[in-house]
Amino acid sequence: MASKRGKQTVRDMFLSMAVISAVAGGVYIFVPHDDKANPVKAVDYRVELLTARRAAPYPVAAPAGLSKDWKPTSVSYERQSGNGWHLGFLDPDGKYVAVEQSTSPANKYVSEVSQDAKNTGRTQQVAGEAWQHWKGPKYDALVRHDDGATTVVTGSASTQRLAEMAAALKTS
Repeated sequence: MASKRGKQTVRDMFLSMAVISAVAGGVYIFVPHDDKANPVKAVDYRVELLTARRAAPYPVAAPAGLSKDWKPTSVSYERQSGNGWHLGFLDPDGKYVAVEQSTSPANKYVSEVSQDAKNTGRTQQVAGEAWQHWKGPKYDALVRHDDGATTVVTGSASTQRLAEMAAALKTS
């Protein structure tokens, strides 16, 4: 009797798995889904920008006039962490670009937000301003120090896209 019971248990397990697989397959087939949809959701950063501009001890920068192909993906302002402002985007090519600002010590901060990029000693003129060019294994960065803060435009995007973001930055 014990051996017959063991065979029923295995048989029941296979039947249960077949039923579960059929239900899961039916859900997949009949529930609408878009395989081509971009899983990254755009964020509206206007409220956080206004809050940061009131709270930060420096002029907070955000882009103005970028095309609709730039997709804002993340935003934060942390007063306790060196008054850190972060605004992340996907550029029109789907590469990451971030605007980072802080009153933290510059070299450590830039290295941190740019994923260990190093100062190349070169500068790049962007919208009439000189930006330091930093190069890294993962991210490159354009860096400017003024108004009591360090502004970093960094990411996996090309230097041209980083410069495009830097040129679009406005503080009011």
